[in-house]
Amino acid sequence: MIAAAPLRAAGEADATTVPILLYHRLAPTVLDSMTVSLPVFESQLAYLKEQGYAVIPLQGLLAYLRGAAPPPPARSVVITVDDGHRSVYEWMMPLLKRYGYPATLFIYPSAISNADYALTWAQLRELKATGLFDIQSHTYWHPNFIREKRSLAPEAYAKLVDSQLIRSREKLERETGGRVTLLAWTYGLYDGDLMKRASELGYAAAFTLERRHARPGDDLMALPRYLVNDFDSGARFGRLLAGPKARGAGPR
Repeated sequence: MIAAAPLRAAGEADATTVPILLYHRLAPTVLDSMTVSLPVFESQLAYLKEQGYAVIPLQGLLAYLRGAAPPPPARSVVITVDDGHRSVYEWMMPLLKRYGYPATLFIYPSAISNADYALTWAQLRELKATGLFDIQSHTYWHPNFIREKRSLAPEAYAKLVDSQLIRSREKLERETGGRVTLLAWTYGLYDGDLMKRASELGYAAAFTLERRHARPGDDLMALPRYLVNDFDSGARFGRLLAGPKARGAGPR
């Protein structure tokens, strides 16, 4: 049995809270609010390296949050990517390989090898083979669960939820050979019923959108992530990594 890792003292909280960064797509220039330009993304990776940040696997952070591993290194950060845009293969993979930084991809399988903006299954398998990319679930076709709950009868809604969570995991495991135990809530939307059902179906953790660091004591079915955009460069990126507490410190 693995003993729970001891938490640090209150004055050392920064070493036990970790920013989880969320990207969607890259491009040479900004196309929309979800695009990070290549120059900005490269500057962010360079900043992480120059400032001594440790980019750790998401699974490693989760082991700590569950009490099954010691605290991650000080100044740790996690990279995640939602949806499965082809720019992950074209632009992100070469840069992350250059730095040796891991990332977790949250994929909705209905788009893969179907939508013209999306990765193919062959590309996903190649990403996984690098050893840097962990592939996890973003439901099957990216529904807005809150809206669907309002419009569907209870039985139909329950069937939709199960289909989205089960089919996604089964398809990803069958196509990539990995184990899928993590879920990113589409649009960052969730409620208590969704959290409960995801847990019952075997998901160990799930992720939303909230601009703060993940910390011990967080509900593992609604862990926060920072949605990164093209404005997050230089000093602003540094403030994001430092966290809300650090940004609010000092005289006003």
